[in-house]
Amino acid sequence: MGRSNDLAMPPGADPATLSRHLNVAHDEFVSSGLVNPGLRQLVLESWRRSVEGGLDPEQTLAAIRLDEAALAEIRDGHPLATGMPVIRRLLVESAAEAGLLVAVSDAAGQLLWVEGDASLRARAEGMHFVAGADWSEASAGTNAPGTALALDRPVQIFGPEHLARQVTPWSCSAAPIHDPDTGAVLGVLDLTGGAEVATPQSLTLVRATVAAVEAELRIERLSTPRSSTITPSGWSLPGLDVLGGHGAVLRHGSTTTRLSLRHSELLLLIAESEHGMTAAELAVALSDDEQAQVTIRAEVSRLRIVLGPIELASRPYRLRNAVDIDVAAVRDDLAEGRLRRAVARYRGPILPSSAAPGVERLRDGLHLHIRSCLLATDDADALLSFADTPYGCDDLEVWERILMILPPTSPRHTQVTERVARLDNELR
Repeated sequence: MGRSNDLAMPPGADPATLSRHLNVAHDEFVSSGLVNPGLRQLVLESWRRSVEGGLDPEQTLAAIRLDEAALAEIRDGHPLATGMPVIRRLLVESAAEAGLLVAVSDAAGQLLWVEGDASLRARAEGMHFVAGADWSEASAGTNAPGTALALDRPVQIFGPEHLARQVTPWSCSAAPIHDPDTGAVLGVLDLTGGAEVATPQSLTLVRATVAAVEAELRIERLSTPRSSTITPSGWSLPGLDVLGGHGAVLRHGSTTTRLSLRHSELLLLIAESEHGMTAAELAVALSDDEQAQVTIRAEVSRLRIVLGPIELASRPYRLRNAVDIDVAAVRDDLAEGRLRRAVARYRGPILPSSAAPGVERLRDGLHLHIRSCLLATDDADALLSFADTPYGCDDLEVWERILMILPPTSPRHTQVTERVARLDNELR
């Protein structure tokens, strides 16, 4: 009788008996392709994906793709770095005491952090379960982090359900972590150890930690300026966030102000102008229809009221204070080659509700800049993070680029192929 897809080891199951049964099923599949009816469908489909991709169950070891320098760079720019203190507090500390490991991967399956019991970490090095290793299904076969990434859902893998022979003594529970703003997969949280890791309680603990990490990311974005520069006196510069929201968010000190769409447009246009803007220039940038300059002056006067300590000079209109804009932070990341960080910061187009010509030019310029950098990269994690968002999910060229660099053995290759075919058919 087949088992539930969701639970690797149902309550009351005997680990030793289940392990013996699955070892037989594993040997039958590897030696002759026979399918034991006791296999979970989730596991069988993953085994088939792995074998069809050319993976050798007897010889495969996960590829170590990142050296220390590359790993440090990715960690520094990865959005999940913000969630690591939460993961350490809720999971790593207790895992280390229990003799378990906690791993966090990026969206392409590369392990960025592996922490926990020191002796178990030393043992895990033998199967390449280390930071910098690729544990996607394409590289390591069936495993909880890679399969959770392939299916975008929580997954448990018990002992011999792993396809690679060297991993069969281990068990693991993993769940994807999603960007709270865009829904894109940022990576996977995994708990690895013995049979006790394959219990329902372990998967519940992993999922609860993922929820806490996603909540922390959301709180951090709401409470901290996304572009915070500290002045020599120790004060943070005022911040302006215009990405992905229908109105801008202005922060100065402990004050947060949500601006109307018109005030958002005005402040953004003035802040982005190098030498300031006249009322006539603002009128043209705000509407294709002719607007009276007196109306613009009245709007700017009302804007001054909500700017707090930020001074707005006239003739032309310009900011006397330096202001950190989230748009500028994305541009800086792109200029410095920090593509993953840029994608993580890019929470959506600039003021998507605005029809102001000047804002549309800024919006299109930044979006095209990000796309051009993505279309030139071989970074699958950055590309997938962008493609999984509402503003990237229908971008045929981005999906075609992903298909170009993904190996046929990738767990997402089938999904990407289907997406390219669907989008191509719709455009035809």
